[in-house]
Amino acid sequence: MKLLIIYPKWPKLKEQTTFNLPPHGPVCFAAALDPDIEISFYDENVEDINFNEDADLIAMSVMLTCQMPRAWEIADLYRAKGKKVIFGGIATMLHYEETIPHADAVFLGEAEGVIGNLINDFKNGELKQVYNYQNQLPDISLVGTARRDILKHELYNFKGVQMVDLAHMSRGCKFNCFPCCARFLGGKCFRPRPIEKVVKELESIKNNRLFIVDNSLAQDDEWEKELFREIAPLKKKWISHPIKDDDEILDLAAKAGCWYVYQAIVDTSDYMRNRVKRLKDRGIGVEGTILLGLEHHDEDYIKRMVDFLMDIDLDLAEFTILTPFPETPFRREMEDQGRILHNDWIKYTCGEVVFQPKLMTADSLQKMYHYAWDTFYSDCCQEIKMAKLFMDVIKKEKADGTFRKQKLTADRR
Repeated sequence: MKLLIIYPKWPKLKEQTTFNLPPHGPVCFAAALDPDIEISFYDENVEDINFNEDADLIAMSVMLTCQMPRAWEIADLYRAKGKKVIFGGIATMLHYEETIPHADAVFLGEAEGVIGNLINDFKNGELKQVYNYQNQLPDISLVGTARRDILKHELYNFKGVQMVDLAHMSRGCKFNCFPCCARFLGGKCFRPRPIEKVVKELESIKNNRLFIVDNSLAQDDEWEKELFREIAPLKKKWISHPIKDDDEILDLAAKAGCWYVYQAIVDTSDYMRNRVKRLKDRGIGVEGTILLGLEHHDEDYIKRMVDFLMDIDLDLAEFTILTPFPETPFRREMEDQGRILHNDWIKYTCGEVVFQPKLMTADSLQKMYHYAWDTFYSDCCQEIKMAKLFMDVIKKEKADGTFRKQKLTADRR
């Protein structure tokens, strides 16, 4: 049997430097399949889809809401050719009712241990419309090493520099952040993978530079400490979302190869200033992530926030507009208040205003979004600031003897 997995393209933020990371969902899905299944993969963000390539079954792997319209288009094209099309992934779970008219089957939940049911039904000509395993979270130990062999690694570089590979250490989230749907997607409990399996997977990744994609590593202090101790000997250099602001954990993260972190900057307090400083004092870079359009935000507040960001020596800043994605607490609040402007999903990129802000007009928030990007990067463009971070990681690699190994690995690919 041959399965063709497609990862649809989506509109990138105009303000950001355009680069593409290898997607994580498709390679995790592939790892859950029977190894006898032949897999072909297209990431439409870096290559055109060959619609003439034959396959028994087409699988749409969709992560983002703004990917959904293109995913539906692609599925319709294949179904018009007489092909069976299945859908899965995070965005599919958020938009499954809209997806049903475009699919022969919709898979909801995590694939480990259960995707074989769908495949067997397909082989027997008994494909069901919906396979809902969302409330049957698999044993986390079933999560295997992602099938990165299906990727065309040479396509994931920025001006000749190899980008990071993606990996995850856990699933689920105990937090309930108002803009986030992680609890709906992965469960309300923190589910760490066995650390020995994590180490084994990281050892298998040829790339020395990684992005740990977990929503937050700061969910269990002892697990986080053990993780950093165990991955330190690998000498990988990695990026992650927030880590615990604790002296011991920060020290262990630095020793384990933490390159930089995405740190949410939620206000202009001394606490935020010190949190950034404590990371940078340990040689850990900081990319601030800033949501614009919160209930207390007006134009003056956003201007003060940008001034603060420029003062605390961030390496990078990423500004996004608060967006009411399905299954988030924020979405429910905006729906109750009648403040959703539209459901044109391709515009749900976090770069366009799709709800009515409380203290300014939608046009004003859009204007302040552009102001934030333009002002923060007025003295030095984002591309150069990114290059500085890559120079930092090269210094780290040279210091521990992994730089030459990294270069040779990239050449082999």
